Amino acid sequence: MAGIPFGTTDWSTIERTEHKGERGLAYWRTQDFGGIRVRIVEYTPGYFADHWCVKGHVLFCTEGELHTELEDGRIFVLKPGMSYQVADNAEPHRSYTELGAKLFIVD
Repeated sequence: MAGIPFGTTDWSTIERTEHKGERGLAYWRTQDFGGIRVRIVEYTPGYFADHWCVKGHVLFCTEGELHTELEDGRIFVLKPGMSYQVADNAEPHRSYTELGAKLFIVD
């Protein structure tokens, strides 16, 4: 990371955008810091992604429960306090949640 001065973010002031899944909704609050996207993402109960993602992320679960399926069939469950990381184009993945989830994501 380079060229990012020290700063703070009050996430409650960042506009929330809506993103539809195959089922359910995701609400994103997004900031860009020198080409690094940082988001607070909230998935509604019953959310199921509408695509396989190949973008790399560092993802931290703050609330709820998130299931992430890899294209090879493995499934990982994140609960509050857990995280995962994956590189760009490394392992296609998609997420879903029965309960809903809130995440902090850096990509």
